[in-house]
Amino acid sequence: MIRARLRQASLMIVAMAISGMSFFQMFERTTGTFPAHFAILLIIAAALFIMLWVLINTFLPYASQSILPCVMILNAIGITMISRIDVGNKKLGISSDAGDKQMIWLACALVLCCLLVVFLRNYRVLRKFSYVSMVIGIVLLLSPMLPGIGREIGGARIWLGIGSHSLQPGEFAKLFLAFFFASYLFDHRDQLAVGGKKILGIRLPRTRDLGPIIVVWVVSMGVLVLQHDLGTSLMFFAMFVSMLYVATGQKSWIFIGAVFFVIGAVASAVVFSHVGDRVTAWLNPFSSAEYNKTYGGSGQLVQGVFGLAAGGLLGTGLGQGHPWITPLANSDFIYSSVGEELGLTGLMLVLLLYLLIISSGMITAMKVTDGFGKLLTSGLVFTMAFQVFTVVGGITLVIPLTGLTMPFMAAGGSSLLANFILVILLVIISNEANKPDPQVLSDTFQYQALAALRKHEVEKSKAEQAGSDTATMAIIRDPDPQSTDSADSPRPREPRTVRGHRNE
Repeated sequence: MIRARLRQASLMIVAMAISGMSFFQMFERTTGTFPAHFAILLIIAAALFIMLWVLINTFLPYASQSILPCVMILNAIGITMISRIDVGNKKLGISSDAGDKQMIWLACALVLCCLLVVFLRNYRVLRKFSYVSMVIGIVLLLSPMLPGIGREIGGARIWLGIGSHSLQPGEFAKLFLAFFFASYLFDHRDQLAVGGKKILGIRLPRTRDLGPIIVVWVVSMGVLVLQHDLGTSLMFFAMFVSMLYVATGQKSWIFIGAVFFVIGAVASAVVFSHVGDRVTAWLNPFSSAEYNKTYGGSGQLVQGVFGLAAGGLLGTGLGQGHPWITPLANSDFIYSSVGEELGLTGLMLVLLLYLLIISSGMITAMKVTDGFGKLLTSGLVFTMAFQVFTVVGGITLVIPLTGLTMPFMAAGGSSLLANFILVILLVIISNEANKPDPQVLSDTFQYQALAALRKHEVEKSKAEQAGSDTATMAIIRDPDPQSTDSADSPRPREPRTVRGHRNE
């Protein structure tokens, strides 16, 4: 046990060392000094990470130990680049403190994770509030449409604003809807698994079972219509389809989901101008007409691609690039900023860290025996994987831009809080999945088994003895039962023999 704890602690020490070196190198190259206020924030964040690790080892001793160090390094890379962009903006006379704000949000997220580890060790309690979670998720999803507090930024109305502060409620809505989807599919998985007719080698579900996916598709399209947010609508729909496949094991649901996705994507590209502009910019990013568009063009996308190209294999080095040239370099295009200063090697490291988190979640989903936990884990892990794929694919011109953000790395408090909650739920479920089976061959178990068998034999013998005593007492009370027979129930008498002669 001590050796395992030392090995687990070494992962945290290495992650903290890498994080500290990245901050030190960046500030030394850009400002020549380490800001005192940032050092204080960094010490607080490190202390909270250590506290969270201690709480996990205390209350969740069998939880996965590879997730938290990966999250720490990803978060450190993201905040390093955000602070790097702040320094570049200040040199241009633009006031920017996104890095300091991100450190404060990180501290809040770590405190919340500590509370969840202590008070939410049994994740199954979430199943009791399935429909409550659905209502909360829908309210959060539609809350930006409220007048007065809803804000439209970048053509998408997905923000709540109070003064100078803003919040993206859709990041939290994905968690509550994941709770509802997992509970609903766990309760109805048998009905949904029943297949209908087989067409072109694919067994389609029954018509009455298509209701859930149609409802979710309509809600996703409603989000797209009302809020002009393509990324969030696709994320919710993809999350539900993936959980539906895990619940039923029917490949036909993937086919149906893909068909609905294509129909929705084509219809939205034709009906909504902003979606069509993104598709056009993706198809012709380097054309002069698209690049010079005031709104909806490919200028930002091309600048991000050139930032990736400037990094090459090893990057320009921390503090030696110009990532702030790309608009939204610290949020939507944080991946491009990392590629410019850390190169292709740094980008592969980032993807490897995400892969470790996602693979740990998938292993947890396969090992946990509880159906609700299996569905919830797979849904949360697929949501993270989908976000990473859409962001990386959009920046590298594989797919059109969707407006989603890189988990743990992009600037934004709501995204950081929601993804830390997602990760701590994976850690909590992994503790249940990794619990060892009882040692049936141990001496203690064998002793208890023999004691139980001995107790059973003693009780059985006492019962038999009690039955024998009862029969004996009956004979003593009635030594000649034949003489007391009634006329209604006569008993035959045994023939008697007298000195060798048989009575006739």
